[in-house]
Amino acid sequence: MFEHEHPLNLTDLWSEEENEDYEEDKEENEDEVDAKQDFRCLCSRCHEEINWFHRYYYSCSTCSDFSIHKFCAELPERLEDICEVGHTLGFYLYNDEWMCDICRRLSKPRELLYHCDICWFFVDANCATKRLQKNIIHHPSHKHPLVRIPKQILDKCDACGKEHKGLFYHCPTCASSNFIHSDCAFLPKKLQIQHTTNDIFSHIHPLTLAYSFPRTDQRSKSYPRCRVCLKGFVNSNLWIYKCEKCRYYTHLDCATSRKEPFMSILTSPGTGKMIKNYEDVEHPDLLHLPFPDPSYSLLKHLFFKESGSETHEVSHQHPLILEDSPTSSRISYHDPTKRTELLCNGCLRPITSGPVYVCSNEEGGHCNFVLHEWCSRLPIELKDNPHHPQHTLILHSKIFSKFFGVFICDLCGLYCNGFAYCCGKCNYYMDVNCAFVPKEITHNSHPNHLLTLNSSRGSFICHTCDNFEIPLRNALLIPETTTHKCDKHPMKLSYFPIENHMGDYFCEICEEEFDPEFTFYHCRECMQSMHTACAPSILRYETYAVYGGVHRYVNVKFGGTYNNTEVHPHPLSFVQGVESDGLCHKDGCSLHYEMIFKCLTCEFAIRYYCMKHLCKEKN
Repeated sequence: MFEHEHPLNLTDLWSEEENEDYEEDKEENEDEVDAKQDFRCLCSRCHEEINWFHRYYYSCSTCSDFSIHKFCAELPERLEDICEVGHTLGFYLYNDEWMCDICRRLSKPRELLYHCDICWFFVDANCATKRLQKNIIHHPSHKHPLVRIPKQILDKCDACGKEHKGLFYHCPTCASSNFIHSDCAFLPKKLQIQHTTNDIFSHIHPLTLAYSFPRTDQRSKSYPRCRVCLKGFVNSNLWIYKCEKCRYYTHLDCATSRKEPFMSILTSPGTGKMIKNYEDVEHPDLLHLPFPDPSYSLLKHLFFKESGSETHEVSHQHPLILEDSPTSSRISYHDPTKRTELLCNGCLRPITSGPVYVCSNEEGGHCNFVLHEWCSRLPIELKDNPHHPQHTLILHSKIFSKFFGVFICDLCGLYCNGFAYCCGKCNYYMDVNCAFVPKEITHNSHPNHLLTLNSSRGSFICHTCDNFEIPLRNALLIPETTTHKCDKHPMKLSYFPIENHMGDYFCEICEEEFDPEFTFYHCRECMQSMHTACAPSILRYETYAVYGGVHRYVNVKFGGTYNNTEVHPHPLSFVQGVESDGLCHKDGCSLHYEMIFKCLTCEFAIRYYCMKHLCKEKN
């Protein structure tokens, strides 16, 4: 090369040296690849950057400051059709300053140029490469070199799917070439999302640029959502950023904060730090959910040792005794790790400690009626209740108009056989937990944003974000932590896939695979997970009947007997069906997971609804 006296070596930035101990040195190799991708230097001919996307460049082994693009090194010695008059330009090395007649840049002495001796037309090496359309990059997204279109255009970028105005790269070899905007073409192969989003979003691993997200991969990962905007990946051909060690995926623009002015992502419903959209002083009694563990409930929050609140006589056929001893001989407190279940007959929530009212009857079989002390403080009637303001609601310890006291709550839609507030005029029934649901809450699954109750949908919704909604039953009935016999540690709620976990997720209780994009419990010590609906279960057969994140019968207390000799000669126990119960004697449907009446003397078993209709027929 005439402007440099030493021989030059060709370097391929994409080359990978063979390593027999690849697995052992994998992290070291990755660091070496990252260093090559971060490589930057200036071309000594065109004075523009040489980087990983150019792939090839020449460098001097003797001088540390001379490098040159491969295509710059291959510029012809004479250039045609550049001069306006049509003269041939020759390659020169000038000792004086001169100005390029195309870009008007003032050059420095000893810079290369093309020059016409006749009309004194000057062109620098950079403009020469552009005119020759030698502005080529090698990109890992495509098998052929990509050429930059010389003029700025307005077009859709096939990398991010958005419309851009500016410089685009395309492949002249392929008949249907993708158009890649320069901003996307030079995105880093790896990035830390906390750096690109000003710490609003964070992840422990760097994210890697992927040039598609095939449907098969999305299906195998249960169609994950973007961790910034919580929307799906509709076009599988668009580029994304993803974590190689976790189920963490983002859209290109979400990872780089290129959507709009930066403030737009501060209200994102994803995993970032969202701006608080309410003032604490304006909401002094705001309920913050979820509750810390199963021993907490909305009624405990409202009525536990409330000053000025008196207990009232609870309608029950036997006298009640107040127990407050942790070692009471009358009851065994709720403890899933010991497979012990004790549910309050009022609110149907677990009783893990006193004070508690217990039925004193010990004759003719034990009565399993128990009641939280605070549930005895529930008001007898509710006037102007926001969920049914037109009539006064009356408290009933049992809905006698409903078969075996089982009703469907008109607010959350769950089956229930506990205490209820009722409107006789409208046949409106609401379980006691839902009766006190506030109009507004906050929830850890969507922090810092106020959530408003939409009674018609039975959900809390965010008016700031257009795509966040949490069912009322999930907000109230799924605590932050829980315990279970399958794990010795408390398990905590997770709203997204776990870090450092790329594999599939299986519930330790029901052994079914589940989608980690939806809320689940997880133990980080044992790396075990479970459905939120399976967590309250004491026995295996109680699992699987999922109803929108909570167990289908989470508000039903099984137990008790039904006697009707016109239907069956023996007493029938009210239980949840197991697989061995077989088929219903009335309609032949499976009894597994269902509310059933079962005879302990013979093999008779029948679904709740079949028994209900059968009794109507007998009457």
